[in-house]
Amino acid sequence: MTGAIVGDDGVGRCPWGASDPLLREYHDTEWGHELHGRDALYERLCLEAFQSGLSWLIILRKRPGFREAFAGFDVGKVAEFSDDDVARLLDDAGIVRNRQKIDAAISNARAVLRIEEEGPGLDALLWSFAPDPPAPPPETLEGVHATTPASTAMAKELRKRGLRFVGPTTAHALMQATGMVDEHLSGCFRSARS
Repeated sequence: MTGAIVGDDGVGRCPWGASDPLLREYHDTEWGHELHGRDALYERLCLEAFQSGLSWLIILRKRPGFREAFAGFDVGKVAEFSDDDVARLLDDAGIVRNRQKIDAAISNARAVLRIEEEGPGLDALLWSFAPDPPAPPPETLEGVHATTPASTAMAKELRKRGLRFVGPTTAHALMQATGMVDEHLSGCFRSARS
């Protein structure tokens, strides 16, 4: 059973956040922190979708390129992207150049604007799926699941509202990354149990 590990700096962390310096920085300062705001959550939703089938380290390394290519993930700006923008993005080596994921990011921005117009807004919608009360953090990696009933329900609702590339696994990764669930392992300095 794999639990938190102590790094060369003497700090206990989730195993995935204890190796590469970029992953360590992300683990220590972002992953699992409560995140709010339409554009910030849209960015995380996009990045989780682009990560599908790839390592998170690839996405972190390309995040500056993604931010530049997608207008800082400003939902209003991305919603106005045209076929010329799609061609530009497909030529951009600074991002993951997957046509389906690029198309989904653009159509998802348009869907987010509809959610804002119709209510309740992306922030309120996503956070409505956060467990209350929150489940205790897992003891080991074996206690971390790829999907949950809440992530399955979130993905179903997002798809119903027109979003793409948001299956239950992507939804759960989003919930972990934005603090909707605490899945820092017990023994990790970021865990609610530590």
